[in-house]
Amino acid sequence: MRRATRWTTPLAVTALALGGAVPAHASPTHPTAARNAAPAQGGRPAAAPSGWTARPATYDVAIERDVVLRMSDGTELVADIRRPARNGKAAPGRFPVIVTLTPYNKTLPGANMASEYLVKRGYVQIVADVRGTGGSRGKWEAFSAREQRDGKEVVEWAASNARPWSDGRVGMVGASYGGINQIFTAAQRPKGLKALFPVVPMGDAYRDVIGTGGQLGLGFVPMWLAAVGGTGLLPPTYSGANPQKALKVLQEHFGNIGEFQIAMLFNALTGGDKAFDGPFYRERSPLEVVDKVNVPTYLVGGEFDLFQRSEPMLYQRLAKRVPARFVYGPWYHIDGASPALGITIPGTPVPPGPPIQEQMLRWFDRYVRQTPDKALNKDVAPVTYFENGSGRWRTSAQWPPADVRYRAFHLNGSAKPGRPGTLTTAKAKGSGPDPVPWNPFAGLCSRSTVQWAGAGFLKLLGLSCEHDNSGNDRLGVAYDLPVAKPLRLTGPVNAHLTVSSAAKDGQLTVRLEDVAPDGKATQLTSGWQVLSLRALDAGRTVRRDGLVTQPYHPFTRASAKPMPKDRPVAVDVEVFPAAGVIKAGHRLRISVQTADFPHLFPPLPQLGDSIGNGLKLWHDPENPSWVALPVHPS
Repeated sequence: MRRATRWTTPLAVTALALGGAVPAHASPTHPTAARNAAPAQGGRPAAAPSGWTARPATYDVAIERDVVLRMSDGTELVADIRRPARNGKAAPGRFPVIVTLTPYNKTLPGANMASEYLVKRGYVQIVADVRGTGGSRGKWEAFSAREQRDGKEVVEWAASNARPWSDGRVGMVGASYGGINQIFTAAQRPKGLKALFPVVPMGDAYRDVIGTGGQLGLGFVPMWLAAVGGTGLLPPTYSGANPQKALKVLQEHFGNIGEFQIAMLFNALTGGDKAFDGPFYRERSPLEVVDKVNVPTYLVGGEFDLFQRSEPMLYQRLAKRVPARFVYGPWYHIDGASPALGITIPGTPVPPGPPIQEQMLRWFDRYVRQTPDKALNKDVAPVTYFENGSGRWRTSAQWPPADVRYRAFHLNGSAKPGRPGTLTTAKAKGSGPDPVPWNPFAGLCSRSTVQWAGAGFLKLLGLSCEHDNSGNDRLGVAYDLPVAKPLRLTGPVNAHLTVSSAAKDGQLTVRLEDVAPDGKATQLTSGWQVLSLRALDAGRTVRRDGLVTQPYHPFTRASAKPMPKDRPVAVDVEVFPAAGVIKAGHRLRISVQTADFPHLFPPLPQLGDSIGNGLKLWHDPENPSWVALPVHPS
């Protein structure tokens, strides 16, 4: 064994950007972050209101590398085991265990999601390469049923009395992929598993990221597949000791790139089964199994994350069954995980918000070590979320907050590119329809590009479009509501738009924006919908206050239906959750375009049916268009 070292290398930065463990993002400070922030030179954090403080580090870290875990089908996974140590040697005795499963190579700092913070406070951590990645054998097929089974077997291996360093109690921690597989593992109820801490996890493989709105997430998915493939081709750390095995592993991983990654992309792009929702994506969607989870779960999400849509949905379902907490911060995917992993990139601020590492320790101490903590419910609200616009963190007993009521805001008044129409609480009087120009490159200069194309990494370039969509708004039409007193919005949004098209297909991109008096348009959230996939699943569509508030589209090949030529039809666009306030003197804007490039790209058959589509947006008494917004009482 050898002692672990902290990392701040360029390699780590690259691994974070590609792998899902991430650099920091600046945003306003949470009151509890200021209260609990550790002083710069090793001081202890200030006490929470109850007097709780994080335990100080009392151990070093020793690593045992390339431990072989044999799965029930004979496939060998490899893991690094990090143990509490003193003077470079693993401490004797049994400890609670944290399991982390990564596809990004357990040897890459940051991407391996290793937590020295926990190990130094008395936890063993197992970091294992999932099958077909890193140094593990087998074929990688991203959350396949067999890979999910592996998660259960690794946890039960860690909990076994045969492990001389394990006390039989296990928790799981990890970000992105390492958060998603926690849900799949816990749903199988492995022996010994006591608690989860998933950070920026996906809920729905199709709707969240692969086929968002019915188009392909080519701004992120190819990069992600390349990251897994690339990190899987790094020589395993056992190459020197066992070069023959290492060569076989690399051959397996290389062959899988064409068999899985490239084949999946080609199938989807050419309009095959992977372009539509179905069994492949249902098997890989945690929302399909989350109701089977029976252990306490602390979930961290991002309001500009890849999985912005599903993180609140996972929490809602968990909170019905188990002790659960949810933090929803102003983060992209790349910086959503950094507070949990204690990672910063040189030159960037420490992420603000709740002190996630301390919350992680407290959660595991309570539910894995089973240390009494009567003040936990007092100190940590069920939901903590950041309110964009006010710069405030707010707490709530549920998501959305109980006082939210949905109101319909109607599109009204003629709109042209560069000249907004009106958005009112009164129903439309008969203006329109408004032509929406077909522009396949709309979205390039918008927050969507930063959020999706690179999962937030582009924010490090300081692109002006990240915080000002006004130029992009001119590529479509927009509707504004002047705000006389603060308008608080918290929850998912639905845009019910009546549209017609001369083409068989097309897409609607809807953005919810805060327009300042100087014209700067800040995107709060957005949503997308392919016109041919507009069918609704009535049983899974959410309605509140007499309105459709969260539409559910099947997105199957069987549900597809071409647009009737030049005839208006209603299309519900699921706009992902928002949390913000529009200040007095600002304007609330709904902007509509026909694309969100490079975030989304249509499968080639869909593109052929959409070219020059001649889209029109209607808003008259016979063909109304409105947006259902989650409004707090004034």
